[in-house]
Amino acid sequence: MADLLPNTAPASHDEEQGGHGHARQKATLKLVVGAIGIVFGDIGTSPLYAFRETFAGHHTLTLDPDHILGVISLMFWSMMLVVTLKYVSIIMRADNKGEGGSLALLALINGQTKTQRWSRGIVLLGVFATALFYGDSMITPAVSVLSAVEGLAVYSPDLAPVILPVAVVILVGLFWIQGLGTNKVAAFFGPIMLLYFLTIAALGVLSIIKTPGILYAFNPYWAVMFFVTDPMPAFLALGSVVLAVTGAEALYADMGHFGRNPIRVSWLAFVLPALMLNYMGQGALLFREGAAALHSPFYNLAPQWGQLPLIVLATLAAIIASQAVISGAFSVTQQAIQLGFMPRLRIEHTSASTAGQIYIPLINWGLMMMVILLVLTFQTSSNLTAAYGIAVTGAMFIDNVLLTVVLYRLWHWKWYYAAPLLTIFYLVDGAYLAANLTKVPDGGWFPLLIGFIVFTLLTTWSRGRRLVQDRLREAAMPIPVFVASAANSAVRVPGTAVFMTSTPDGVPHALLHNLKHNKVLHERVILLTVKIRDVPVVEDDGRCKLEDLGRGFFRMVLQYGFMQEPDVPAALKNVTGCGQAFKMMDTSFFLARQTLLPSAKPGMPLWREKIFAWMLRNAESAMEFFRLPTNRVVELGSQVEI
Repeated sequence: MADLLPNTAPASHDEEQGGHGHARQKATLKLVVGAIGIVFGDIGTSPLYAFRETFAGHHTLTLDPDHILGVISLMFWSMMLVVTLKYVSIIMRADNKGEGGSLALLALINGQTKTQRWSRGIVLLGVFATALFYGDSMITPAVSVLSAVEGLAVYSPDLAPVILPVAVVILVGLFWIQGLGTNKVAAFFGPIMLLYFLTIAALGVLSIIKTPGILYAFNPYWAVMFFVTDPMPAFLALGSVVLAVTGAEALYADMGHFGRNPIRVSWLAFVLPALMLNYMGQGALLFREGAAALHSPFYNLAPQWGQLPLIVLATLAAIIASQAVISGAFSVTQQAIQLGFMPRLRIEHTSASTAGQIYIPLINWGLMMMVILLVLTFQTSSNLTAAYGIAVTGAMFIDNVLLTVVLYRLWHWKWYYAAPLLTIFYLVDGAYLAANLTKVPDGGWFPLLIGFIVFTLLTTWSRGRRLVQDRLREAAMPIPVFVASAANSAVRVPGTAVFMTSTPDGVPHALLHNLKHNKVLHERVILLTVKIRDVPVVEDDGRCKLEDLGRGFFRMVLQYGFMQEPDVPAALKNVTGCGQAFKMMDTSFFLARQTLLPSAKPGMPLWREKIFAWMLRNAESAMEFFRLPTNRVVELGSQVEI
């Protein structure tokens, strides 16, 4: 019986330490596997097409041992400089309260350099990098899935006609399931990508064993000699070599989900070796078989009996890579909305436990239409790779500019430490960007066009919001004057009235309209402003700022981080210091819906004013965005000229 009783003796310090250590190791391992499944999907599917395109792409390269060694050497050192040194070792240190990505970095910089004259230029660069991401998020699913499905033609040429229909069906299915949530499916991402990386590494090793001379590619001599002997072909080859590092920015963007260390461990210990083994295996294959294997060196690494399972595995990996990019588009859109660069859109949470699991219908269906259009227009992954790379290299180059500000202004590095590193990064990324610009006529115009359109929309909305707030502020009555006059003259009725206002100064238009038409004031009047700060998360204890204006009037500011979704009723439940607790059935929310009248006033060109007015009309209601109870909301309209 004694053996069945629980052990009530206190555990020793060593046992506790061992238990905590084991738990930490288990949690870290889980994050590492999760990072492999989500973060490295894009860069992990690059072997499907990157090495092939350097020789068989739009700028063909002579297939000989020197060029093969030169290309693989370039790929290896690009991964070491761009991914390992730049992103994993340096940029990932520049986190905004644990969050990464261009907007998070931009918010970090902008929050600490607001007095600098050039801060507006930095903001515009960061916004343009975000705009380029949308072009990338359209091309990545198209090229990844199409290149994976093209393995059917390698397995059996008779299956070539079904490639496009199969790719389209897979992509439509991928976008259709977004609304269902990916929480359950995501649990399989890590194991599938783990199997994928192990498989491509094993195929690479088997090929390297047959031709071990390919290992000379680790020597940077071959990359240098490539440029010395054939400078122009080597420069043009960079446009395809960079495909091997597409997805590097995802390491930084997804840092908030997995943490810095799990991403570093999974990259250095697993993903980087697997990728290089496969690239070297493809190079060894071309050493042996030459042009016969050039149609698809990735699939030709596998024996005939193993090609069909490899196609299935590669297609699953491409779907996972696409899923990561689509989820990234949702996250970036949410950040852009919170930071004031996009109008409010309907955001649905697909998981009760994970805040980052969101779904934005407008973005989802818009991406799907563009991805299907890309597949049907370009038809092959080789044609699509001509459009791929410009958005990525553009964003990487902009990251260098942001990194320069971080090193000098935020971290205060000495110039003799920062200058050599930045010189290397600017030279490498500048060369990649310049090489990709040569692909503009062949399809590279597409991501640039998308980037400029999105950039125009983002900046138009940001500028328009500021103009509207300025116009409202100009016409606003000072709060003390209003409180003194209205509190004595208006009839007070029971209950609480919350007037939502975007500016913390002056009397909200909705309050003036309500008093004018209804001629009453509630016993408690809250002038509420929701502010999104330049940090990812604002804790509950710093959420609310309250000011008593006297006579039952209160000024309240609710603060949220740009990674959080505002929930006004939930926040009000925790508010104290302004009378009795808030009860939703006794609270009315008053919103002002502005109708814009484009005018010749200085501010924005008329065409941009019309775009802003269109965006404002199609924005989601503040009622839904702030999660206000639908039966307690009153909307009052007003007209504003900008």
